Amino acid sequence: MGLITSLWLALLGVLGASQLIIAKKPDAKELIAKMAPYQGWFGASSAIWGAWIIVSAILNINWLSLGLKVTIWWATYLGMGVVLLGLGLLFGVGVLKTFTTNEEAHARLDQTVAKLAPKQGILGIISIGLGVWGLIANFILR
Repeated sequence: MGLITSLWLALLGVLGASQLIIAKKPDAKELIAKMAPYQGWFGASSAIWGAWIIVSAILNINWLSLGLKVTIWWATYLGMGVVLLGLGLLFGVGVLKTFTTNEEAHARLDQTVAKLAPKQGILGIISIGLGVWGLIANFILR
């Protein structure tokens, strides 16, 4: 869970919650619009990164027996992976589809994105929150 992951989550969260942010601060539209052309690659790399974090967290489930501090660290780590994967799939589905020609994989990606799309704003807010918490936790839990 490093500083880079935390910053990346906050950035991805801004893209995810862009409609909510623009509704409250219309002047943020220009800044968000500068990131929009790259959201496919942001998403694809986030989905892969999130999947890696989830696998890593599962493989390190024994951390739960190492005390409260490490358990909080592990839960945050897993949460970051889940949110990265979710928002990554939402934004990177187009890019991810170019990695394979399997129509079944394309259909499953489309189904997953259809389920996640209504939750994009919530995932964005959670992502910003986890990003900020990750930055703070890097100093508190070390």
